[in-house]
Amino acid sequence: MRRTGIAIVLAGATLALSGCAALGLGGDTAGESSATAREGTKWINVEAGRATPSPSETMGRPTATPTASLSLPAPDPSCTKNWTRTEAVLIPVEVTPGAGSLTVEWPTQYDSNYRVTAVPQALVSGAQPEPEWKEVPPGTGCAVSTTLTGLTPGAAYIVWLDAPNSGRERDGTRHLYSGRSGVVYPL
Repeated sequence: MRRTGIAIVLAGATLALSGCAALGLGGDTAGESSATAREGTKWINVEAGRATPSPSETMGRPTATPTASLSLPAPDPSCTKNWTRTEAVLIPVEVTPGAGSLTVEWPTQYDSNYRVTAVPQALVSGAQPEPEWKEVPPGTGCAVSTTLTGLTPGAAYIVWLDAPNSGRERDGTRHLYSGRSGVVYPL
């Protein structure tokens, strides 16, 4: 099958390069043409023994080629930020401790809204308390941030991020929809 394909390609190339004469449809033999060749006119006529005039100078002054000046606005720092992923399946989260608070920042995930919580890491006997989620609207820039307040200074927390409406890929797999920090301590 492969040899047949190669033979067809070679036959087509031969026909394309030699034209209809290869099939005996034009001219007496392949490669012949019934057209008569005519000599064209010469571009420069030089007469023996006579000086050839030099090209004339053009009028005007030389000018420098203008240089384009392109001034772009400074990029948003959150758009040039290199987000370090701790795990390939989690949205990267950066947490900055404050006085009884944690400021959380993450890259925008499509048009999703978000919920963020700081889960205390103190041991609790019995049922665990339900975390209090803070709702955050979709971001308009390259990153979204919020501040969680009312936290105990010096206590250990892990910040959880949820992006419930991040959507899906064409194959049906979900875009990243959650993230978490390591252990952090408010000041």
